[in-house]
Amino acid sequence: MRYQKIVILTGAGISAESGIPTFRDKDGLWSKFDLEEVATPEGFARNPDLVHEFYNARRRDLLKVEPNAAHYALARLEREYPGEVLLVTQNVDDLHERAGSKRLLHMHGELLKVRCEACQGVFPETGAISTKTPCPACGAVGKLRPHVVWFGEMPFHLEEIYRALQECDLFLAIGTSGTVYPAAGFVQVARRAGAWCVELNLEPSAVTDLFHEHHFGPASQVVPAYVEKLLAEARKSR
Repeated sequence: MRYQKIVILTGAGISAESGIPTFRDKDGLWSKFDLEEVATPEGFARNPDLVHEFYNARRRDLLKVEPNAAHYALARLEREYPGEVLLVTQNVDDLHERAGSKRLLHMHGELLKVRCEACQGVFPETGAISTKTPCPACGAVGKLRPHVVWFGEMPFHLEEIYRALQECDLFLAIGTSGTVYPAAGFVQVARRAGAWCVELNLEPSAVTDLFHEHHFGPASQVVPAYVEKLLAEARKSR
């Protein structure tokens, strides 16, 4: 077996083929909404009703879509590969889970969860919430917010992610723009630690020069093909 520890970073590009809009493309979410109003703590403080409406709509849209072949391929890799596989996603959707991935870190939070700013409890939520929705744990009203990382906030699980990057010998970046930090810097950390770095993307990212290997095309095509290659190599080395 060539690799012992694999870390995979996924971004909006892996879910785009399932029908979830990306953020930075010309028709992406930030071309239609002001991120300062719906994706910052300050925006939430100014107009919580608008922010709740935005995320309620995104929740409704998420429940209408399904995982694609790329999500299923990564779940298969985790299930069948004889080494360690850790999936780190920038996405707030649950498509990796629905495809079967288990060892998964959501660094930007989860759309189908809400958090209480009074008691810090985190709760599943598939419906709509408002400023009048009470916390299911402490009962506080007007304290629930989407359990997502907004601009200006610290991503989740960073200590665990950096430790994994420093220990991995294969790093894959799938469907990422390479413009959002700290995730855009993960390839540098992994490469410095000696990992082989592979970009699987629709087109070159902003950090494409830092990767040893590139495969460009739709995620639903390039990801299953690369997973099959890894599994075939692992079978040969047994």
